[in-house]
Amino acid sequence: MVRGSLRVYLGAAPGVGKTYDMLAEGHRRAGRGADVVIAYVEDYGRPLTRQMAEGLESVPRRTLEYRDCTFTEMDLDGVLARHPEVALVDEMAHTNIPGSRHRKRWEDVHELLAAGIHVISTVNIQHLESLNDVVEHITGVKQRETVPDDVIRGADQIELVDMSAEALRRRMVHGNIYPPEKVDQALAHYFREGNLSALREIALLWAADRVEEALLRYRHDHGIRQPWATRERVLVALSGGPEGDTLIRRAKRAASRGAGGEFLAVHIEADDALTAGSPHLPARQRELVEELGGTCHTVTGSDLAKAVLDFAREVNASQIMIGATRRSRLHRLFRRGTGEAIIEGSGDDIDVYVVTHAEAAHGRLLRRRAGATGKQAGPAGPADGGPRSR
Repeated sequence: MVRGSLRVYLGAAPGVGKTYDMLAEGHRRAGRGADVVIAYVEDYGRPLTRQMAEGLESVPRRTLEYRDCTFTEMDLDGVLARHPEVALVDEMAHTNIPGSRHRKRWEDVHELLAAGIHVISTVNIQHLESLNDVVEHITGVKQRETVPDDVIRGADQIELVDMSAEALRRRMVHGNIYPPEKVDQALAHYFREGNLSALREIALLWAADRVEEALLRYRHDHGIRQPWATRERVLVALSGGPEGDTLIRRAKRAASRGAGGEFLAVHIEADDALTAGSPHLPARQRELVEELGGTCHTVTGSDLAKAVLDFAREVNASQIMIGATRRSRLHRLFRRGTGEAIIEGSGDDIDVYVVTHAEAAHGRLLRRRAGATGKQAGPAGPADGGPRSR
């Protein structure tokens, strides 16, 4: 049996219109002849959402008793027996009442998908497991119901339902989200403009990362090697030398100049016996990369410049940042360094930036001259400011 597809409407906060858009998509597909049913929709008494649900078949809910109270849940067996082409399932992070077959609604969704039913669902950014603590810190509200990020990332399509903080607050004032008696309290607490702007930014960035993952898969599947400058992505090449801290901070600043920019660090470890003694990346530099929001990668290869360039093209980097050479001028006369090879091999699609630092050869020469006048001389560094070359 062919597995069904999953489409998720992702929102930054309640009231942005996820359920409404899900129902609108259901009507669109039904209008094209698809067999669409409402498996579960929660309208919270919102008139516009309730009106949008009209005209679509709905599978009756299942009633359960729990602690002397009556609850209704999606009737999973009823939906499976009806076996529509498309099922609309609201609130994917919902926790089912004890006595249900699955603890979480997203597990119900997976069973529907396994049965070959296409599912359209909804979730808010604050319900993603990895963002739970972040959202609590911003809003002061801990979300009890969460869904693993991988469940949403695994969706075939993710549709971001976006709305500015001002527009969402206006929607609240007009009574389109909560009943009138709850509006003032909501606006003064969870729906403060700062909270909504922060949640919106988180949702936009999370969705952008998901799009980036799809783009990288597409480039890989189609064998595309030339970088596409969809965002500023700075790759810093680290040799393990003392100049690494300076390079990492410069890469972070460079990436931060553009919207959505990011930076990565790569350390090349030689894979042949002649260069097996090349140093590992110091733990403090790896920690600094992660502390500044970057990601650290280790790649093995015998041709270090080629390894850096191959990795840069694999991750769609727009810039490579390397350290100025620590080799002496005499040494450079007889042998081309890794930095020069990276510059020559970068072509027209990747910019290469050479960063000066205290360990560069010209800086070491100045320190030695200063030492002759009574000042302390700096230590002599290794041979090259880029990835190690022997």
